[in-house]
Amino acid sequence: MEKQYENIYFLGIGGIGMSALARYFLYEGYRVAGYDLTATPLTRALEAEGAAVHYDDDPELIPVEMRDREKTLVVLTPAIPTDHKEWAWLRDNGFTIEKRSQMLGHLSAGKLVMAVAGTHGKTTTSTLASWLNHAAAGEGSAFLGGISRNFNSNLVLGEGKRLVVEADEYDRSFLRLYPDVAVITATDADHLDIYGTPEAMVEAFAEFASQIKRGGALIVKQGVELAFDASERSIYRYSCDEGGDFHAENIALIEGGHYRYDIVVPDGRIEGCTLGILGKVHIENSIAAVAMLWAAARIEGKSLDYDAVRRALAEFSGVKRRMEVYLNTASQVYIDDYAHHPEELRATITSLRGIFPGREIMAIFQPHLYTRTRDFAAEFAEVLSMCDRVVMVPIYPARELPIEGVTSELIGRYITTEWELVERFDVADYLKGVDTDMVVTFGAGNIDAVCNDIFEVLKAKIE
Repeated sequence: MEKQYENIYFLGIGGIGMSALARYFLYEGYRVAGYDLTATPLTRALEAEGAAVHYDDDPELIPVEMRDREKTLVVLTPAIPTDHKEWAWLRDNGFTIEKRSQMLGHLSAGKLVMAVAGTHGKTTTSTLASWLNHAAAGEGSAFLGGISRNFNSNLVLGEGKRLVVEADEYDRSFLRLYPDVAVITATDADHLDIYGTPEAMVEAFAEFASQIKRGGALIVKQGVELAFDASERSIYRYSCDEGGDFHAENIALIEGGHYRYDIVVPDGRIEGCTLGILGKVHIENSIAAVAMLWAAARIEGKSLDYDAVRRALAEFSGVKRRMEVYLNTASQVYIDDYAHHPEELRATITSLRGIFPGREIMAIFQPHLYTRTRDFAAEFAEVLSMCDRVVMVPIYPARELPIEGVTSELIGRYITTEWELVERFDVADYLKGVDTDMVVTFGAGNIDAVCNDIFEVLKAKIE
């Protein structure tokens, strides 16, 4: 991006996507500052890297050097409420304010953009694609929606033109992107507070697909149907084991809960792949990521190095909070997962049932958003009832105000297995007094703040 500004000020600097942008601008030599609601490991890391961060909504706390609108660009997350005092002050004083999605659009200019869209699977798929670019193709940058365990960051800076980004459907943000290669993983109903109906959301995905550049490629999950003008674009289908241009064959569960499989691509087969993380659901994500690399190489007039891809898949160590294994013993298993949509929960629970047959699963679930809880209470309950026992934690509101009658108990009343409500910071103590075999925490809010406490309690049961 042309250096028109000296300072970048972030409203919501601690968000996973916003913090990646903040890291990028720090790397590029800009002065970076911002506001967020609470201190987190991400904001503390940004402060250590040179960003000035504060946690009170007060225009007086905006650093003096950031108060010149000619020298400062403001980047805004959609999670910031419209009555935010700092946002109002910046608007009233004529600052240029851009959403995160607009900024991604600027930074992708001149790049071969590889965008991952879909209501779930985005972060693992995009992180896999960025790792495959790095380890198998020796190039590529990325703005990620999670902390890659391989890179220990949500920002990847590398040689070459390839740029991997998550194309977020919330607030129609993905319509700011014009990718060369795009994956659409799923179009299950979500964000109905934004779209109103599932049909309207699918239409937005179709619009996103229509923005793929001429000569580019769409890689879409088998079964997802979109109506758009596909002329001068290549369309490919992928699945785990349900056929398509890209799919897996000869899937076998091997030691430690990992899988071995072959990946079929349009011009061949990558045999004997193993993925460095657990879960059959991630086989499908790996196929989507490999498909992205195959399509990018085709656009560039290159070929895919099958041996390098095979090695890179085995070396992939995953994303923090995506089926993250804290403990895996004969008597106690503890896994933390970011799933916060019914279909994400279903995919993870189904994977865990396959990896750990016969184990009794206790799900600890923190719902994310009042609107999502209201819209999908029965669906959440149906999926959670696949577990042997459920602990509900109060709703994480994020950007929303409470809705009367919408609480975690709304889900609980439909659950058909044993369940109870426990406050977030009481969960670890609760676990001391009950029998546990396999515990899984789910949620996109702040349930991860108690993961270490849960780990210590469960580890003590082994000793």
